Amino acid sequence: MAIRGAGAKIIDIMRRTFPIFLFILTLSLLLTSLSHAQVQTWLRVFEASNVGTGIDSSLRDMGDQLKSLFSFSSYRLLKEETLTLYSNQPVSVPVHPGRSIELTLTGQHKNVAEVIVKIKREQTDILNTKVRLSPGRTVSIGGPKHGEGVIIIALSARF
Repeated sequence: MAIRGAGAKIIDIMRRTFPIFLFILTLSLLLTSLSHAQVQTWLRVFEASNVGTGIDSSLRDMGDQLKSLFSFSSYRLLKEETLTLYSNQPVSVPVHPGRSIELTLTGQHKNVAEVIVKIKREQTDILNTKVRLSPGRTVSIGGPKHGEGVIIIALSARF
């Protein structure tokens, strides 16, 4: 009879503590997933100019968007990379001697990733902006002069 009483007490304690244990476990899993936020991004850097005509074949998917946003006659791909961004960890991509693009994931909510985009020349920021990326959409950013045209950055995300 003493054994049955002890067993009943253990079961009673387990019933009382199980919801607390489950809450703590769920909270820890949620915090772990938030601290390891990551977003796969597709970075394309290209030169837009009025020298010549045509759109680089790797930019054809953006043709309509480019024509509606910019008034250049020629678009030439300079760099293309797929990057995985992790929360608050800057990723730097060299694009030209002395110039780089730095991307930093600062937040991720449902279907939106917030990314800080910096263009650097000799370690000095010449562009610093924040964009919101949604899956399946491309954000284009006009950048500094390059050759006889300008640099344009196109960012897309998958998550």
